[in-house]
Amino acid sequence: MDLVVLGGIVALFFGLSQITSEWRHPLNDTAPIDLSLSALPKYALFSFARGWIAYFFSFVFTVFVASWAFYDPRAHRYILPALDILQSIPVLGFLPGLTLTLVALFPHSNAGLELACVLAIFTGQVWNMVFSYYDSLRGTPGDFRMLGKLYNLNWWQRFWRLELPFGAQGLLYNSMVSMAAGWFFLSVCEAPPPINGVSLRVPGLGSYIQAATDSGDTRAKIFGMIAMGIVIIVVDRLIWWPLVVWSRKFKLDDFGGSRAPRNPIQLWLARSLAVQAIGTAWNALANKILGPAIPPSAATSLVEPGAPLPERSRVGRTVYAVFVWALIGLLTWGCYSLVALLRSVKLGDWEEIIADTGFSFLRVLAAVLIGTIWTVPLGVWIGLNPKLSNRLQPFIQFAASFPSPMLYPWLVAVILFVHGTLQTGAVLLILFGTQWYILFNVAASAAAIPNDIISCAAILRLSGWTRWSKFLIPAILPGLVTGWITAAGGAWNATIVSEIVQIGSTTYKATGLGAYITNASNANNFSKLTAAVIVMAVVVVAINRVLWKRLQNLANDRCRFMT
Repeated sequence: MDLVVLGGIVALFFGLSQITSEWRHPLNDTAPIDLSLSALPKYALFSFARGWIAYFFSFVFTVFVASWAFYDPRAHRYILPALDILQSIPVLGFLPGLTLTLVALFPHSNAGLELACVLAIFTGQVWNMVFSYYDSLRGTPGDFRMLGKLYNLNWWQRFWRLELPFGAQGLLYNSMVSMAAGWFFLSVCEAPPPINGVSLRVPGLGSYIQAATDSGDTRAKIFGMIAMGIVIIVVDRLIWWPLVVWSRKFKLDDFGGSRAPRNPIQLWLARSLAVQAIGTAWNALANKILGPAIPPSAATSLVEPGAPLPERSRVGRTVYAVFVWALIGLLTWGCYSLVALLRSVKLGDWEEIIADTGFSFLRVLAAVLIGTIWTVPLGVWIGLNPKLSNRLQPFIQFAASFPSPMLYPWLVAVILFVHGTLQTGAVLLILFGTQWYILFNVAASAAAIPNDIISCAAILRLSGWTRWSKFLIPAILPGLVTGWITAAGGAWNATIVSEIVQIGSTTYKATGLGAYITNASNANNFSKLTAAVIVMAVVVVAINRVLWKRLQNLANDRCRFMT
C-alpha cells in the first residue's frame, strides 16, 4: 500500500505538470483535436481536472454564500433571489461573452479558454450545493447551536464541528449530482459553438467526442464514451463512495455506541505507513487551527439568553459597505448595458419568445413530474437500505454522471422509430438531465432519518399509504423540495440541448425557448439571446417565489427532526 500511495503521489504531480503546461500553452484559435486512441488518457486527465477545479470553487462558494445568507438577515433578502436568477441562466446565455472576455484578458495563453470552461462547469455544479447547505443550516437543531454557544465555539469551530458535519450527507449527495451536472454540459463547455466565426475549444473528452461526432468517426466516439465511463466509475469508487460511507457517522441519532462504518478502501489505506503519517500531520494541523473549545465551567464570555449579539467591528462594517456599494455599481453598469442591448429586439421577437416559453414550460413540468414518480420510491428505498445503496450506487452514479447529450442521437433515433417527434420527445431528453437531482436529494434525506424515528414507525406497524403519508413523505419533504427546485432549474437549462439536436447533417428541432436560445447563440445574435435569457430567468424566479419557496418554508417549519 505504501508503494501504491507513493505511486499515486507521483502520478498526481505528473498530472499537475501536464495540466499546468496545457494552461500555459500559446493560444490557438483552431486547436486541433487528435482522434487517435493514444490521446484519450491525456484528454481524460484535462476534463477530470476541469471538473474538480470547478468543484473546489463550487464548494468554497457554497460555504461562503450559504452562510452569509443564513447569518445576515439583510443579505438574505437579496442572495436567495439572486441565486434563483443565476441558476436559471443557461450556459449558452453567458458562455460567448465570458469566453471572449477571458480570452482578451489572457491573449497569449490558453488560460482564458481554460478559465471560461471551468467557470461554465462551475455554474452547472454550484446552485444545488448552495441550496442544500443553506437548507442544512436552517435545519440545524437549536440545542446544538446552544451547545456551541456554551462551549464558546468561534466561527471556524462552529463550521467545522457543528454545521459541516450536520450538513455532510446532504452536501455530499448534492456534490455527486453537481459533478454529474458538470459532465452534462461537458461538450458545450469544451467545444462551444463558433463565436464570430472562430472555434474556441479546449482539448478534453467533451471536445473529443464532439469532434468525432462532427467528423462522423463512430469508432472514436464510442471509445471516447468508454473513456468517459471509466473516469466516472473511478471517481465514484475511489472518491464518492468512501465519502458516502464516512458521512454516515454524522447521522443525527439517539442510538449510542454505534461504530462508523468502514469502506474497504479505507481499510486498505489504513495499512499504509505513509497514509498514517499524513493523517497524523493533518490531525495535528487541524487541532492547531481549530484550537480547544472552552468548556462551560471555564467560559468567560458566554452569551446570555436574550442578550444582543456583538456588533460588527468598524473594519468589518467598512469592508461590508465597500463590497455592497461595489456590487450596486456593477449592477447599475450591467443594467445600463442591458437596456442598450435590448433596444434592437422587436415586438415580434418578444411575442415569439413568450410563445416558445409556454412550450418549454410544459416540457419542464412534465419532466419534473415523471422524474418524481419513479425517483421518490427508489430514493427512499436506497436511503433506508445501506447495503442496497452499496450495490446500486455505482450504477446510479454512472447513469447520473454520464453526459446524456452524448446519448441524444440514439435517443432521438428511438423517438423517431416509434413515430414520435422532438416536440414531445424532448421531454425524455430533458428528463435524462434532471431526474437525478430529485433522486439524490431524496436518497440523502432518507439516509439521514434517525434510527429511533424508523424504529418508532416499525413499532406502530405503519404500512401502505399511512406509512408514506405519516412518516416517509414528511421525513423526506425538505430534501424533496430542494430536489424539485434544482431539478426545475436544471430542466430549463437542459432545454438548450434537448429542443435542438444535431445528428450529422440533420438538425431536429422542437418549438421552445431552449431552441430559441441555441439558435440565437449560434447566429451570434446577442440581443435576442439576452432577451430570451431574461424571460427564462423571470419565469424561473416567479415559479420559485410562488410555488417552491412556499413549499420549502412549509417543509422546514413542519417536517424537521428536532432533538
